[in-house]
Formats: sequence, structure tokens, C-alpha cells
Amino acid sequence: MEASEHIVENLFIFMLASFVGLELIKGVSRLLHTPLMSLTNAISSIAIVGALMVTGRMQTDATLYLGAAAIACSSINAIGGFMITDRILKMFRGGSE
Repeated sequence: MEASEHIVENLFIFMLASFVGLELIKGVSRLLHTPLMSLTNAISSIAIVGALMVTGRMQTDATLYLGAAAIACSSINAIGGFMITDRILKMFRGGSE
């Protein structure tokens, strides 16, 4: 397989996973959004660990830059997710705590 065939195959898988994920999220009840957010925060944390492992190998400069970008994006995603989850939980508690 050539590199262009791998790219097309990977893009197809990405688009299919995005579509399936969107359809699944749309079907989730509002009461289950908080546990779902917590789960996605855990997945972002796993992505941070994977990016750290890739960046630590430093095979090329591109690996270093892409790994650093992945660490930054995953960290922002995880921190923002925890902040939003906290706000959702405060709404359920009444916000006084």
C-alpha cells in the first residue's frame, strides 16, 4: 500500500468515527451528560500519556513538534472538560456549595 492509500483509509475511518460519535452523543439523555463528560476527560488524559510517550522518543523534529502540540491540545481539552463538569455538578447541587 502506498502512503496516499493509507491517508485515504485513515481519513475514512476518522470521518466514520466522527459521524458515529456525533450520532451517539445526540442520543444521550441530558442527565447522562455529566458522566459522559467525565469519561471524555479520562480519554483526554490517556491521550496526554500517549503524546508524552511519542514526544519522549524524539525520533525526528516533527515528532517533537507534533507531540508537543498533542500534549498542549489534550491538556487544554482535559482541563476545560473538568471545569465544565464542575459547573454542571454545581447546577445539580444548587450552586451554593
